[in-house]
Amino acid sequence: MTAQAGGASHFPAFLDLRGRRVVVVGGGPVAAAKVEALRAAGAALRVVAPSVDARIPGHGTVVRERAFRAGDLDGAWFVVAAATPAVNAVVAAEARRRRLFLNAVDDPAHATAYLGGVLRRSGVTVAISTDGAAPALAGLLREALDTVLPRDLGRWLRAARAERKRWKRSAEPLPRRRPLLLAALNRLYETREAAR
Repeated sequence: MTAQAGGASHFPAFLDLRGRRVVVVGGGPVAAAKVEALRAAGAALRVVAPSVDARIPGHGTVVRERAFRAGDLDGAWFVVAAATPAVNAVVAAEARRRRLFLNAVDDPAHATAYLGGVLRRSGVTVAISTDGAAPALAGLLREALDTVLPRDLGRWLRAARAERKRWKRSAEPLPRRRPLLLAALNRLYETREAAR
């Protein structure tokens, strides 16, 4: 059910897929792109499709060159359907039966998880979703954000980690933490200006 149909918005989350089985149904270029992103996340991949793009095998990926079977979802934590709408519908029904979240690529009617435009820089990840309604818009927004995020975001992250350690030691109340972080980030630039 989409946000528009149900009136509720989707809950954004980042998944720790390291070592966890993720099943990708489909073997074309779109599936290959999903496999690449899932590999980067450390997922234990199983790909099922009658034919498979040359970029998919390797890196410990289990490939089954055949049609999807319900048992392919055994042990899965997450499922990506990057096949035809008819195949996606079968995969979606099985995923629903097993209570698994499913990303159905460009097929929001069958999806229960939507992968948005993702921007990664220096240990910071920003994801943008249109609830599956306009993935191209999510991509454009990602590109726009890439131009405005600071190039030295890694410094920001290191400063935030150091501040967080201090806050935990001193039991700093949550409402005070953001203003304190902003002050710490401003000091990064004051130090740089003083050095000039």
